[in-house]
Amino acid sequence: MPETSSEPRTVHVWDLPTRLFHWTLVVLIVSAWVSYEFAEAIGDETLVWHRANGLAILTLIVWRLIWGAWGSSTSRFSAFVRSPTAVLAYAASLPGGRSMRYLGHNPLGALMVLTLLATLAAIGGFGLFATDDNDLVGGPLYRLVSESQNVRAARLHDQIFNFVLLPLAALHIAVNVLYTFVKKDPLIQAMVTGKKPAAPYADASEAAVVTNPLARAAISLVLAAAIVLGGILAAGGRLALY
Repeated sequence: MPETSSEPRTVHVWDLPTRLFHWTLVVLIVSAWVSYEFAEAIGDETLVWHRANGLAILTLIVWRLIWGAWGSSTSRFSAFVRSPTAVLAYAASLPGGRSMRYLGHNPLGALMVLTLLATLAAIGGFGLFATDDNDLVGGPLYRLVSESQNVRAARLHDQIFNFVLLPLAALHIAVNVLYTFVKKDPLIQAMVTGKKPAAPYADASEAAVVTNPLARAAISLVLAAAIVLGGILAAGGRLALY
């Protein structure tokens, strides 16, 4: 008789571009915070690094929107964004341990993804119009609004990061740890390896990965950069970071 492998079969969940997006975004968010909080210590009083991080984050957000339209199946918004009724039903099923397992984002996870993207977009958007406390440095579009609006944009840029993004990020990490180690749903590992054990998932048995994902992702990135940077220039802003 032929030998059978004792290793559990795995299936594709996340394509490489989606995984690179996720971890690059994490690095950029941390870098943006460090480059602002320790600007003087690293000799960057004009926040060149912080502003570059902000533009990169905005570009990645636009990239994710594009990828959500023509990326692999589990990355498409049409595959995981569900109705409020479905979200509530899934949430109600959690306490009794009756919740269905999903290959990609479950309904609550999808809501978190959308909320995080919207929050980051808001932080980056206000950053475009913000000026620092000493009015020495401003975002690419700060000249297009009044000084009082610069101050308000800077305040919102800071407050949304501290009081919305940080709690959301903490919740996101805690839930992923809970699912991974308590519910035995390897969400963290899947975002590293791109795979999960085969199982009767509610949404799909395996992801349909697009042909030439890296080439398609690169085209999407160029388009996203053109939208963000070109949009700033078209609005009359400045891209110079010095």
